[in-house]
Amino acid sequence: MDANETETRGSGTAGPDAAEPDVSIVIGAYEAMPYLIRCLESVEEQTLAADRMEIVAVDDGSTDGTGEYLDSFAARTAIPMRVVHQANSGGPSGPRNVGLGLARGRYVFFLDADDYFGPEALERMVAMGDRAGTDVVLGKIVGVNRGAAKSMWKETVERADLYRSNVKFTLSAQKLFRRALLQRLGMSFDEKLRTGEDALFTMEAYLRGSGVSVVADYTCYYLVGRDDGKHVTKSGDYVLRFDSARALMGLIADHLPPGPRRDSLMVRPFVITLLPQFGPGLLKQPEAVRARKMELAAPLIAAYWTPGLARRLKVNERLRLTCVANDRLDLLLDVVRFVKAKSEPALVREERPARLYLAYPHFRDGSGLPDPAYEVTVTEWIGGRRIEPPEPKSFLSLVRRAVRGIRRRALRAVRSGRVRGGRTGTRTRA
Repeated sequence: MDANETETRGSGTAGPDAAEPDVSIVIGAYEAMPYLIRCLESVEEQTLAADRMEIVAVDDGSTDGTGEYLDSFAARTAIPMRVVHQANSGGPSGPRNVGLGLARGRYVFFLDADDYFGPEALERMVAMGDRAGTDVVLGKIVGVNRGAAKSMWKETVERADLYRSNVKFTLSAQKLFRRALLQRLGMSFDEKLRTGEDALFTMEAYLRGSGVSVVADYTCYYLVGRDDGKHVTKSGDYVLRFDSARALMGLIADHLPPGPRRDSLMVRPFVITLLPQFGPGLLKQPEAVRARKMELAAPLIAAYWTPGLARRLKVNERLRLTCVANDRLDLLLDVVRFVKAKSEPALVREERPARLYLAYPHFRDGSGLPDPAYEVTVTEWIGGRRIEPPEPKSFLSLVRRAVRGIRRRALRAVRSGRVRGGRTGTRTRA
C-alpha cells in the first residue's frame, strides 16, 4: 500500500484464511454523500448471503464525510469490508484499480457510489455466470433521474452474440466480471484516459473473455442522476472524447481483422463517442474548435471508416460522418442545422435496383456527396413513420416478376390483335 494510503478493516470475517467469496463489490467513492448511504444499504439488502460477498471501498480523497461514513459502515456491517483512504487520483480508474488489486472474490462487480442494486441482483447474476460459464454478466440497468440504455434488455440470454446483439452499446463498468479472466489477462482500467476508461475495459473483456450473459428479467442496477450535477460522465472537454474514441477503436482493430465483425463493433465508438462531437452543439462553437474537431477526427475516419460500417448507420449519422470524411465542414453545418430544426427529408424511391433515399441537404445538388450517403440501409423513423430499407429481390422473386411481365405483354398483344382483327379477333388475307 502506498505511503499516502490508509486502510480500515470492517467487523466481518475477511482474513487471509477466509473462504473465497462469490463476489467482491468494488466501490470507488469521491464526494459521494448522501448517495453513498443508499448504495451501501442496497449491498446489505442483497439476497446473497453476507459471507458470500465482500466490499472493497476506496475513498478517493473525499472531503464531504464519504470516508468517515465508509469507516462507520464497515464497523457495523456483517459483510466483510475493507476501506482504503487515499489522496484524490482525479478519476474513477485509480480507485477501481486499487479495489481490484485487493479483491478476493470469484467475481468482481464495480458499483458506483452514487448508484444502488436491486435486492436479488448479485444472486441472479452469479447464478447466471455459473450456469452459463461466461466471463461477463450484464444485469438490467434502469435510470433514476437520468436516462439509461434500453435496447439490450429485451430478453435474458445465457450467451449473447457480441456482433449481432446490442450488448456492445453498454460498456459501462457496472457488470459482473469473472476475476480469473481479469487476472489472466492482467486487466486494469487505463488511468491515462479521463473518460471512456470503462468502455475500454469492458470491451476488452467482451472480446477476450469466454462469453457475455444478459439478465434482463429483473432490474439489477439503478443508475442515479445526481441532483448536484457532479456525475463524472458529465465532466471533460471534447479532446478527451476523441482520446476515448481513439483508444476504443484501436482496441477493436487490435483484436479483429477488417470485415463485418470489426465494422459491427466500430458502430459503438463512431456513433456513441465520435458522432456527438458533430451534433447541434457544433453550431455554437468557435471556428477554431470546429476546425480542431475535424482535425482530430480525420485520422480516425481514415483508419476505420469503411463502406460496411457506413451501411450500419442511419442516414443522418452516416451523412454527417461522410461530410467529416470529405473534410466538408460547410456541408456538415448545413446538415446539422437541418437535423436541429427537426426538418423531415423527402423520400426518393428508385425501382431498378430498388433503393430508397432520404433527401437531406445537398442530395444530388452537385456538392460531391455520394448517393450512398443518403441511402436507407437500416430502419429509420421520420415524422413518426417507420421507414424500412427495400428488401433485396431474391432469384425466385425476379423470376416471378419476369413471368408477370411476359403475361402482361402477351395479354396486350392479344388485345391489340382483337382491335385490329374486328370482333372475332380474326384476320383475312388480302
